[in-house]
This record gives sequence, C-alpha cells and structure tokens, in this order.
Amino acid sequence: MTMRYVSTRGDAPVLDFGGTLLAGLAADGGLYVPEQWPRLGQGARERFAEARYQDVAVEVMRPFVDGSLTRDELAALVEEAYSTFDDPAVVPSSPLDDGYHLLELFHGPTLAFKDVALQLIGPLFEHELSRRGSRVTIVGATSGDTGSAAIEACRDRDAIEVFILHPAGRVSEVQRRQMTTVTSANVHNLAIEGTFDDCQDLVKLLFADVAFRERRRLSAVNSMNWARVMAQVVYFVASWARLGGGRVAYAVPTGNFGNVFSGYVASQMGADIAQFVVGSNRNDILARFFDTGTMTMSEVYPTISPSMDIQISSNFERLLFELYGRAGHRVAAMMAEFRATGSMAVAPAAFELLGDRWSGVRLDDDQTKLVMKELFERQGVLVDPHTAVGLGAAREARRDPTVPMLCLATAHPAKFPDAVEEATGVRPVLPASLADLFELPERFETLPNDLAEVRSYIDQTLDGS
Repeated sequence: MTMRYVSTRGDAPVLDFGGTLLAGLAADGGLYVPEQWPRLGQGARERFAEARYQDVAVEVMRPFVDGSLTRDELAALVEEAYSTFDDPAVVPSSPLDDGYHLLELFHGPTLAFKDVALQLIGPLFEHELSRRGSRVTIVGATSGDTGSAAIEACRDRDAIEVFILHPAGRVSEVQRRQMTTVTSANVHNLAIEGTFDDCQDLVKLLFADVAFRERRRLSAVNSMNWARVMAQVVYFVASWARLGGGRVAYAVPTGNFGNVFSGYVASQMGADIAQFVVGSNRNDILARFFDTGTMTMSEVYPTISPSMDIQISSNFERLLFELYGRAGHRVAAMMAEFRATGSMAVAPAAFELLGDRWSGVRLDDDQTKLVMKELFERQGVLVDPHTAVGLGAAREARRDPTVPMLCLATAHPAKFPDAVEEATGVRPVLPASLADLFELPERFETLPNDLAEVRSYIDQTLDGS
C-alpha cells in the first residue's frame, strides 16, 4: 500500500514518498507528514534489541517509503549511507551516572547528528532523480551543521546543485570551514548578512516564488523535508529497544524542532517514551512555549551553542498539526497570525494534550559551561555546548529517576573547540579525517539579507554567467 503525504496547512497536493522527498516544502507553505502513522511490527522491540542499526532502519522506514522504494532498494541505500560512519553501532550510547545515557549521534563524516539523516538523503535523491531522469537544485539554510552534512551527502552528484545559506559570523569556524573548503563544482556556499532565521526565511520565500521554484526545480534538505525526520526516527526506536524496550525519556537540545519531533513520531509508532525534555539556550522561544502555551518571537542572540540560535522553529508546525487534530486550516491560520504578529497562543484544550510528557528548559552560556565542566570533572567526558544544553535541561526537568534518560549528543566536541576549552580547560582534537581543515582554502560568497540578490545569484550561477 502506497504511503501518502499531506500538508500541515491542508491545501497542497497529496504526494507519495518520492514526490514528498523532491518537493521538500509543500506548495501551500506547509510541511508534509504521513497521512497516518504506521505501527512497529509485532515483536519489533525484541528483534531490534540486538539487531544491526541498518536492519532496524530498514524495518522502521519501510512503511514510509511504500510505493516508492522496494525493501531491497531501501536496504541498499541504507547500507551505502551508514558505511561512512566510524562506529559499527552507527549511533552508540554510553552510560553516565544516575540512569543518564549519552546517545552519540556524531559518528558520521561531518561529526554531527545531521549526518544520520543526510547521508541517507543524498542516495535517496540520486535514486529518485535517476528513476525520473530529472535534476534538482537544493536550497538549504543552516545554523551550522545541516550545511556541511548536506554538502557531504550531495557533493559530486551529477543531478544535484546545492546552495547552502549560513548566517555570516554566526557559526563556529569548524562548522564554516566544513562547508566552505569543499571544492565540488555542484556546491555553492552563501554567507548571509543576518541570522539563521533570516536564512530560513529566504529559503521559504524562494520556494514561495512558484515560477522560480518550478524553473529551477527547487528541493530542500532542511528538516522541513520529511525524509530528514523519517531517518531520525530510527535512532529513537533503536536506542529505546537497546535499553530493553521499557519506558525511556529523551532530552534533546533543540533549535528547529525536527530532532525532537522525530522522537514524537517514534512514540506514535509504539516506542514507550515517557518524557521529552526540550533544551533551549538563550533563544528560548520553545522553553517559553512549554511553560505558557504561547509562542512569541524575540531577538536572536548569538551564543556558544550557535546551531540553536533560532526563534522560528519550523518543525513545530508538525506538532501543532497533531495538537489540532490534523486540521490544516487551523494550522494555516495560526501560522499566518504568528508571521503577522510574532506571537500565537495554542488553545487550552490543545495545550493540555501535551500533558506532563513535554518540558522546556532554558540554559544560558554560563550554565552551559558549568554542565560541560562538571561532567568532565566527574566522569572525564567532553561534550559540545549543544549536548550540554540537553544534559542540563534533563537534570532540571527529569520527572522519574527510575526511567532511563537518553541525552542526545548532537555534535562532536571538536566542532566547538573554543567553547569546550573555555569550560573544561581541555581543547578537543579533530579526528584525523579533518586534521587539515584549517589549512584548506575557503570558497563562499557573502550576500545581503535580500531575496532578489539571492535569487539573482542562484540564477546567474546555474546559467553559468
């Protein structure tokens, strides 16, 4: 049976998985989600407990790609994707004290959790484009890690051109260089004079320009693309099963909300997840929402956890769709209000559906450094500042100490060496594969936060002028 996808705003064509993958963002400005949530098969928990990550991935994702990929095709793409990871478990977990665990999501080629999804999305795009005899132009915004992971996954693929927008001066040097030192002819980096939210808005506006979107065959690799969320669901299911398949809780350092929403999908499929702790830095729009039921934008502040320097969390719209009983017209109206006024309040009945399962916690930079320092002094473990936000949030909001708490380690500490060294006195070293990163020449263009300028640059680049 073919899985069908609908827009969170209720006014875009219903697509199969292949169409959803290539569309990225729905034509009505919404985000695609499955028409219904599949359930894990009978005995899945027991099978997954000792299974290879790749085998879990195939079984978890198979219902989402029905009608677009055969099981054998999916399995081959999964094997290709995870052959690039430096740990045979792909996403291993390591115990900390008091029932806490670190779920290590940074063993891919660019040392961040984005690799888990994007190393699969590259082959998925290539497979679908080859089947259709087509090409796409991928346009993406990054707060730091998505860009390098997308570039690594899509570089040198003949049917794909990649344009990645990052906020100038607001990503770490390692993050920037992982993008800008790539010499592949199909990769184009744009440093935008603004914030990540500005970059993300530019991407959405490019997609909203129907003539440009169709002429350039735009597609997206941000977590707005359903395939990103789908691939991330796997590590929630796999880690739950590896801990015995009983009740678990997750702490997720959160910016664009795609990662923690993937956990929500895992719970809808049958994983027994008692609590989601959403960790925010000073840009705390999500922490404030889970306190009050109201989402209000404010200024974007630069922090030592730059991938979370976000005020507009795009994937939150998918949770809103669920809270409002999948009424797309309600979601469309709320998102229009949010854009117009900078604020929206969820109806009390919808807010109550969150129950005590969701918590939001804010940590400033000093608190984040303290978490990093104390963890290193107590257990000799270095973590990056984003992971530290999640750990600190978990320690503050954990409701039941008898339930294992999995804290998502979203990036290798060496991606943020200055912050780690300042907090712990130890400077983490990049893996050998990236040892020459600071010696390589960079290649990028700096552009103003202006839609016409960005659109013109893409046109001129693709036309060879």
